[in-house]
Amino acid sequence: MENLRVIIAGGGTGGHIFPAVAIGHALKRLQPNTQLLFVGALGKMEMEKVPQEGFEIVGLDIAGFNRSNLFKNLMLPIKLIKSWFKAKAIIKKFRPHAVVGVGGYASFPMLNTAQGLNIPTLVQEQNSYAGKSNKILAKKAKAICVAYEHMEKFFPKEKLILTGNPVRKSIAQSALTREHGQKWLAMDAHKPTVLIVGGSLGAKTINESIDAHLEEILASNVQIIWQTGKPYYQQAIERTKNLKQVKVFEFIREMEYAYAAADVVVSRAGALAIAELCIVAKPVVFVPYPFAAEDHQTSNAMALVQHNAAEMVKDSDAKTELVKKLKHLLADKVAQDIMMKNLKAMAIKNADERIAAKVIEIVKSN
Repeated sequence: MENLRVIIAGGGTGGHIFPAVAIGHALKRLQPNTQLLFVGALGKMEMEKVPQEGFEIVGLDIAGFNRSNLFKNLMLPIKLIKSWFKAKAIIKKFRPHAVVGVGGYASFPMLNTAQGLNIPTLVQEQNSYAGKSNKILAKKAKAICVAYEHMEKFFPKEKLILTGNPVRKSIAQSALTREHGQKWLAMDAHKPTVLIVGGSLGAKTINESIDAHLEEILASNVQIIWQTGKPYYQQAIERTKNLKQVKVFEFIREMEYAYAAADVVVSRAGALAIAELCIVAKPVVFVPYPFAAEDHQTSNAMALVQHNAAEMVKDSDAKTELVKKLKHLLADKVAQDIMMKNLKAMAIKNADERIAAKVIEIVKSN
């Protein structure tokens, strides 16, 4: 098909944005004349990150339900109505052959509007526990691409395709060695290296747990790569100003180097982080974010723990248990080797192209 036009909707966190971008690049590889339009939420990080990847994006004035401050929800009905009108205007102007939803605030109004106009839609569910919006959208979607088995408990079985989660090509196709990563970060290649990463926005509990036990970790003769996220960055810089064994970053854009340099990882259990860690096969201790919808991060982490591919500490236990578990894993090379083997067995490197091919297929069959 010439001049394929596809809208990719969603965002909010790196866990939604990077898969969206990976699908976009895969569509361009499989169908070079594809015209792409991304739709995100105004004020969210996709409005900055997507253009950095060379794609056009438009924003909806939309937000989710605020559980911590109910007063902020007063404008929510108006924003929802506005977003539906904007979604319809975007579709009428761009005239897409298909609309792909990757999760996040903008995903639901765009796919829901497209379905009302009989435009084929594809849902990309990244987690092992499906969100409410995707369960609703799945009823009229042409295909549902998932990363975990047994998702028929959430979705119509005949629409399911096990594709895995799309990962940035720089990570999925990386040939970097540990030495490359260590050199890029100007670290001591002879020391075991721990990568601390809480996701694109950071993780308060992980940061505080590491901060409180920093000297204890370093006493094990290790070095640390610490991605803090914006809220904790200045505090971490001040905390480590005399600790040369710790490299602090607000955000690591070139994650392939950080993964290459690392021997053990501490991470949240978002779908993207898990997909990346399976590919790079680095032993990991997960601290799932407990307030994610339907506690899906715990479900994500348990899917690996049950395959002896990871360890997990509850967020509520992190301040007392995380560093104990991290030190134990650092000292147990046999456990590390088992994790690496099992992570590799769960990795899917071409999820982006699998999903892109499905998008092209549903357009051709429509």
